[in-house]
Amino acid sequence: MKRTQYKRILLKISGEVLTGEGEYGIDPAMIQQIASEVKEVKNLGVEVSIVIGGGNIFRGIAASAKGMDRSSADYMGMLATVMNGIALQDALEEIDVQTRVQTAIEMRQVAEPYIRRRAIRHLEKGRVVIFAGGTGNPYFTTDTAASLRAMEIGAEAILKGTKVDGIYDKDPLLNKGALKYDELTYLDVLKNQIKVMDATAISLCMDHQIPIFVFS
Repeated sequence: MKRTQYKRILLKISGEVLTGEGEYGIDPAMIQQIASEVKEVKNLGVEVSIVIGGGNIFRGIAASAKGMDRSSADYMGMLATVMNGIALQDALEEIDVQTRVQTAIEMRQVAEPYIRRRAIRHLEKGRVVIFAGGTGNPYFTTDTAASLRAMEIGAEAILKGTKVDGIYDKDPLLNKGALKYDELTYLDVLKNQIKVMDATAISLCMDHQIPIFVFS
């Protein structure tokens, strides 16, 4: 078997990625592609956990900015991540990848409640674990959930999949002259307010020296 740099990773996927060429919802072709790539990584012997966003269905911060109560908006966003998690689970199971969805908000009819030791045991048994529902608390992003879960399960790295191919000083989809960074320290990201992950998530990773890789 090919030797890998990391034995256990956490993959953070933004909800927007799931739209594919569309503007809303879940593109079946895109979610099947993601599932196929996850299977390739798992077949290398890597233990894979996933935190998935919900921005393709509902963005709590955006709704809050338009007048909705922030807590209510965030809870709705958490429910959107559960929908995405179940969709990704279905795509993975279709290609014979054993998968468990664990939610920070209990809904036992569709997923397991998040239990740290159980999640680790699933990973040790070769199952892909999808963490949905964020942290279960309003005012925290799925980026923060990814950092928190990575620490809890002992992940050696966070891989953040987005719509762009790395970290830029500005949004490259809106600014053609955006400068791409090859490597940044945690302090660089915080000091320059670079929008790769929110400050809480970056601070958590800095405190525990978890590397973050950003890719398309």
